[in-house]
Amino acid sequence: MQTQLAPEYQGRAEAREAEAILRKCVHCGFCAATCPTYQLLGDELDSPRGRIYLIKQVLEGHAPTRKTQLHLDRCLTCRNCETTCPSGVQYGHLVDIGRHLVDERVPRPAGERAVRWLLKEGLPSPAFGPAMKLGQALRPLLPDGLKAKVPPPKDPGPWPDPVAQPAGDAQASTPADAAEAAVPVAVRRVLMLEGCVQPSMAGHINHATARVLHAAGIDVVRESGAGCCGAVKFHLNDQSGGLAHMRANIDAWWPHIEPEAHTGGTKAERQNPVDAIVINASGCGVTVKEYGHHLRHDPAYAHKAARVSELARDLSELLPAMLPRLRERIAQRAGAAASPTAAPGALGLLAYHPPCTLQHGMKLRGGVEGSLRELGFDVQVARNESHLCCGSAGTYSVLQPELSGQLRDRKLGHLSELKPRAILSANIGCITHLQSGSDVPVRHWVEVVDEVVG
Repeated sequence: MQTQLAPEYQGRAEAREAEAILRKCVHCGFCAATCPTYQLLGDELDSPRGRIYLIKQVLEGHAPTRKTQLHLDRCLTCRNCETTCPSGVQYGHLVDIGRHLVDERVPRPAGERAVRWLLKEGLPSPAFGPAMKLGQALRPLLPDGLKAKVPPPKDPGPWPDPVAQPAGDAQASTPADAAEAAVPVAVRRVLMLEGCVQPSMAGHINHATARVLHAAGIDVVRESGAGCCGAVKFHLNDQSGGLAHMRANIDAWWPHIEPEAHTGGTKAERQNPVDAIVINASGCGVTVKEYGHHLRHDPAYAHKAARVSELARDLSELLPAMLPRLRERIAQRAGAAASPTAAPGALGLLAYHPPCTLQHGMKLRGGVEGSLRELGFDVQVARNESHLCCGSAGTYSVLQPELSGQLRDRKLGHLSELKPRAILSANIGCITHLQSGSDVPVRHWVEVVDEVVG
């Protein structure tokens, strides 16, 4: 799709990036078939192809309107269209640029600005945790709409002690060492992004993750200096604020990535850089994997950001190497007389909803359910539309509640056909959103692994 940049955009790097993305689009329309908002609304301008035309018009000098802004706002950024596109159009990056350019020229109503400000400043704020605790204490008194956003508190359980690791990066030297190291040395010591929202809303997920990794011989390094991945602000068009969060995380993680350049810590820590950065919320994971892209023009951070993205792993990417040790632990516990229900099959049929950020953003499809089946769980995905978004999409459920609710109910309808004992997912946003419309428990998949590993 040929685009002629208007004079005011010819000197802007983001406009040139958008032009390069647009040139890949052959306006075939395959994307419309898998776009959730187009399926609901039937409006071409609420499809990826329609939004691409709107962004192209802006870049060519047409004045955007409030209607332009609305159609871009309605996009979930689920990136299903990227999976479908035969030309490799990077629509996710394009729509971020388009929203930025439109918001520069189209003022939002005061009420809308206020809500968006509260979301982008409140969710990553240190005050979010105390506010969530207060909401949980008052949960029985809250109206239904707000109660759906405040999950009941849950005991996270213990954080595991550090795993005994061989010094340096040497291979395990004895058969006993080899048995203990059930995963390759390449993933023996990891950082874990605990996030901004998840520790307050569902801190038990991080604790369960640490215990499962520990059971497989992987040590989890906690870094309190890391916080929000940057997605909240970036996708609410505070791109400078989102980049600031990304730089802060890189600064916090870098001593663990290149420890020899730092004088702090013990000698063992300086000799053992982390082998990966593990993220158990796919919405955060897809963002961290794109730090290198977002900061590629920053001379002070480009190299570090690229290295962080290289190390970033969704938790499910470690599962294949962890399977032997986890199966051993599950068998030991299931065989104990005191744990007759510890076998994975005892949990019954589990429905799995793969988040868009996992299957479309990171292109990781089938890994979670495949590995869970190898561990003995009875896991199925929905027979229909398992590729479609559940409507959570970060802050979308707050900003577009009607469309979000329709997509949630549509997704739950397909999942309920399986008659599951529980619904599993891999992102805190999807879990909370689906739970708000279902009486069936909705959990992170790592919770059920933690439950049977013990």
